[in-house]
Amino acid sequence: MSIKIDRIASNLVKEISYILMTEVKDPDIKFVTITDCKVTNDLSYAKVYYTILHEDKKEEIRQALKNAAGFIRKELFDRVEIRNIPELEFIYDESIEYGKKIEDMIEKIHNKE
Repeated sequence: MSIKIDRIASNLVKEISYILMTEVKDPDIKFVTITDCKVTNDLSYAKVYYTILHEDKKEEIRQALKNAAGFIRKELFDRVEIRNIPELEFIYDESIEYGKKIEDMIEKIHNKE
C-alpha cells in the first residue's frame, strides 16, 4: 500500500474512534475499540476492524455499527480532508481472541511439564 493510503487509514481509525466515543448516542457502541482500517486504492471502500468489551453483545453491536455507518460517514466528511469518504464496513477483529487462544494453549503446555 502507498503511504497516502496508510495515512488516510490511520486518520480514519482515529476519527472513527473519536466519533464513536463522543457523537454516537447508542450506549453499546461506547465500548467499541477500533483496531485497524483497510482502505482500497481508489478510496471507495474501507473495512473497519473493531473489538468489543462485552462478548455476549457481539451481534447487537455489529448491527448497531451497521446502522450507524451512514452517520459516521457523514461526520467523517466534515473531519477528514479527502474528496470522497469511503463506504464503511465494520468487521469484528478476531485476532485478539485468536491470540488469547494460542496463549492459553502455551500456558496449558507449560503446566503439563
